[in-house]
Amino acid sequence: MGILLRWLGAFLLLAAIFNPTSWNYVSWAREAWGQQTPLVVFLGLILGVIAMIYLVATLRSIGILGSIVIAAIFAAGIWVLTDWGLLGLDNSAVNIWLGLLVLSLILGIGMSWSILRQRLSGQQTTDEVDG
Repeated sequence: MGILLRWLGAFLLLAAIFNPTSWNYVSWAREAWGQQTPLVVFLGLILGVIAMIYLVATLRSIGILGSIVIAAIFAAGIWVLTDWGLLGLDNSAVNIWLGLLVLSLILGIGMSWSILRQRLSGQQTTDEVDG
């Protein structure tokens, strides 16, 4: 359940920052910049910090190479679905939602990697701290 919640958190975060509808931070910030600049900056910083937590945790757990491999796996899956005619890429809104889905899955996997590795291998993960 924790893995699903981590992915859902990543998806909601990315969708809150940007999505193809008008209900996202980027669209709101463009419209409200002149009238509500302090609020735009404040909420942008909060979203940025949360995104940074997800990104740093992902890069520490699976690294850049792991992120690229996971992205390549999802890209190949999308390629297969497109080749089979199950998915059309002519709709830009669908492409954006697919991109958000893939990015959120990468962040969710990154945030959950130690849990997944422990469940698969049965080994505990510990961090070494220099003292």
